[in-house]
Amino acid sequence: MDSNLKKLIPFALKYKNNVILNIIFNIFYAFFSTLGMISIIPTLKVLFKETEQVTVHPTYKGIGYLGKYGEELLNYYITKLSTERGEEYALILVVSIVIVIFLLKNIFNYLASFHVTRLRTGVLKDLREKLYQKIIHLPVSYYSDARKGDVMSRMLGDINEVQNSFFQVLELVVREPLTIIFSIVAMLAISTKLTLFVFIFIPISGLIISRIGKNLKAKSKKAQQETGYFISILDETLGGMKVVKSYNAENLFISKFNTSVKKLQQLSNSIGNKSNLASPMSEFLGILTIAVLLYYGGYMVIVDKSLASTAFLGYIALAYTILTPAKNISKASYQVKTGLAAAERVFTLMEEENAITSKENAIHKDTFETGISIKNINFRYHEDNVLKDFSLEVPKGKTIALVGQSGSGKSTIANLLTRFYDVNEGKITIDNVDIKDMDLQSLRGLMGLVTQDSILFNDTIKANISLGKLDATDDEVIAALKIANAYEFVKDLPEGIYTNIGDSGNKLSGGQKQRLSIARAVLKNPPIMILDEATSALDTESERLVQIALENMMQNRTSIVIAHRLSTIQKADMIVVMQKGKIVEQGNHEELLAKNGTYSKLVSMQSFD
Repeated sequence: MDSNLKKLIPFALKYKNNVILNIIFNIFYAFFSTLGMISIIPTLKVLFKETEQVTVHPTYKGIGYLGKYGEELLNYYITKLSTERGEEYALILVVSIVIVIFLLKNIFNYLASFHVTRLRTGVLKDLREKLYQKIIHLPVSYYSDARKGDVMSRMLGDINEVQNSFFQVLELVVREPLTIIFSIVAMLAISTKLTLFVFIFIPISGLIISRIGKNLKAKSKKAQQETGYFISILDETLGGMKVVKSYNAENLFISKFNTSVKKLQQLSNSIGNKSNLASPMSEFLGILTIAVLLYYGGYMVIVDKSLASTAFLGYIALAYTILTPAKNISKASYQVKTGLAAAERVFTLMEEENAITSKENAIHKDTFETGISIKNINFRYHEDNVLKDFSLEVPKGKTIALVGQSGSGKSTIANLLTRFYDVNEGKITIDNVDIKDMDLQSLRGLMGLVTQDSILFNDTIKANISLGKLDATDDEVIAALKIANAYEFVKDLPEGIYTNIGDSGNKLSGGQKQRLSIARAVLKNPPIMILDEATSALDTESERLVQIALENMMQNRTSIVIAHRLSTIQKADMIVVMQKGKIVEQGNHEELLAKNGTYSKLVSMQSFD
């Protein structure tokens, strides 16, 4: 069994009652499907007046004689009805039996489908929930390498493909094979010689169909990867529409998108052609078998006279019932190959190792007592160290500012403190507890983060601000907005704090969005505040308003300010000047100016990136 198929079993076991009932109803479906074809034979016998006359009620002689007993019992009632009420009533009886059998067949078909639908939608829901949990818990570092479009493609397209293809397996291993087995048993009962003749063609058909499906899994995987790429282009286009238009880059993006879609079309055509060939090929091979049967069976009826004409017609009907399940098996086997490729992509993401997690028996810490200590840390995103033997003490209640040119490692400190990334060497402690030993949620619960990019969601202002405190009242939200100097524009919006701000908050200006981000941090009310160039997106007037808010917010808090502008850091207790991952100067504003070094040069250039 394929390893990806094995991985699906635990998901399906949750719905084992549906699996069991589906199997039971499929058995009944297969049985009545065969019985329906067999029931045509007595009807033909009545029509052609070939019914065996049975005048004495037959005796049941055990399970081994059940078929013979059933036939004799039916013949007895046909004989009785024909004698007492006329042949018309005998015909009504056999036709009624056919109707009841086909009705039961279709009832069981519906019940089997009902339970497989419950199984499919249930497993789909569980797979999506588990995959989303994985996506949301994977570290930030994963998404710096992975394409968002590819992740979205796995969540949307691949999981659907798994649902559509793998649950064909239940039909593949239960319904269709049983229909074929029951039909073959009935065919053997009618004519062993003719049935053995059929068996010559089955391996030949299977070999031809399997040759057509070669390489289908590999091509399906390529198509799914290309789908991820084209969703990625679409996502980037929608996200960067202003840049695309302002640089007249529409044709470049159209070209990239069209190339991807064309490649996907070629792969889809190749996969579709092979899949489409399975059904007509299996039907043609089946009809070829029946054509040979018509000749050989006709010979047995007309020349050899070893087979009754009514039995032969029933036999042909049974042989034809094998065609549909055989066709379904070949079609489903193709879909399963496509599903294997999709499942591989889903489970690869689901099994992606998350290096940044809470260790077992992690320390839950909801207080902040003494300070943060960064000791001899080295960190690299790829090969070269961004931080080299970096050490820094941040005492409780103090505001520490990190300044330096772009690429000096300032924002990396924020990423390491929040454990978006882990240090390669050295350690970071809070109250002498290594942050790797702390529960991840409690660590992040101690911190409020305001980034340069004000990340907001397509929801109301209240929903965005109360992200860190879901039970916040309207008054608490308004109080946080006032501290962030944001209430002045929020109160004028049509629905106040219940106004939807659009995708990524695009209904607001950059300064307004940033003030909402600050209000979100204010409402969370954490003891440690990390401001990663929090005012860089603001105009002068907004910056002045926000600066007052930040100063109010930073009182009685430990703050790490990654600075962009001079005004943000003048009142900091200590300013740390960084260059190429190392500290080159530290002190307060006046002390550093007096040194007339790197800081003084940065101030004169007003270049705090």
